Amino acid sequence: MSQLGRKHHTLIQALLFRGPLPEKEVHSIFFGVTGKNPKEHSRQFNDYLLKINKELAFVQFELRGCRNQYDGKVYYGVVNNVADEQSKLGSKYSFPQIAFYKAIIEEIVQDSSAQGCISDISALNIRLVNKVSGSSQDSQTHVEASALKLPFSQKEKTLCDLVNDGWLCYPSNDNIGLGLRSFLDLRSWFRGNDIPACEVCNEAGVKADLCSNNECTVRIHNYCLKKKFSNRKVPRVCPECHTPWEGLPELSSVCDTNEKENDQHQSPRELRSCKAEKTVNAMQVKERGKSKASFEGASNPRKKRLRSSAIETNDIQLTENTTSQPPRELRRSQRMRNSE
Repeated sequence: MSQLGRKHHTLIQALLFRGPLPEKEVHSIFFGVTGKNPKEHSRQFNDYLLKINKELAFVQFELRGCRNQYDGKVYYGVVNNVADEQSKLGSKYSFPQIAFYKAIIEEIVQDSSAQGCISDISALNIRLVNKVSGSSQDSQTHVEASALKLPFSQKEKTLCDLVNDGWLCYPSNDNIGLGLRSFLDLRSWFRGNDIPACEVCNEAGVKADLCSNNECTVRIHNYCLKKKFSNRKVPRVCPECHTPWEGLPELSSVCDTNEKENDQHQSPRELRSCKAEKTVNAMQVKERGKSKASFEGASNPRKKRLRSSAIETNDIQLTENTTSQPPRELRRSQRMRNSE
């Protein structure tokens, strides 16, 4: 840690004290300690993280980034690289509680529909003796016996603690899903247990959309779908079996969403440049529209005559309306003659 300075310690302490942080907050910390925008100085930002990881490796820790599969946002956190399963959750959790957590994780990731969650009732009713096994017959018996000592009330409390600590989450009402810390810590576990990966980013497809072809096993994260099919040149079909991908939003809405996401990640200079470019393009389109209209008017005299006739007709109607009554002086002279 001797090579790390105050700038590096600030980020490490924030992640250790507050837990996983969204990318926006990590960028704010980097800007606060260096005065540089990470979007404009991406190389310096990556070197900043790389230097931290080189020092954390000596104590078997790692600063890692991941994407939350429920909202598509990027988060950073410090993870423990020790292979011992109990160390993953720390000394706060007992062995039966860790077995309960592992059983919930397996139930979620083994779901063939890739919903990424199960109901909280299903989580509480999981039979741990069927989900946990050891490396030998003795260890398996030990696990089953200890798991049976976790009553229903303890399961409820453990479930709340796992949610509060970020290992699990509630992606929707009454449904339990993987928390940020699980996405950060279990990356190697996903690969080692052959969890189907996303076709685009190659990360575990815990919460993903499936190909409509029942014989195809392709799954893609929702945010990867938007990014992949936002390009108009890319066919909107399954990359494996070429079946049309169902449930996709309109291309215009996908492009608008991507533009908003890009605007959030662009520097002020890039935003000004993009706005200026859009303004120039709009002016060019407007000028082309004027030229086209004038050309059509000159090339089609019939339309021009029709417009002139309409104007003349209006003028006639206006004249008829004004002359339908005699002028004021004429009416006055008529009254004087009648009085005489």
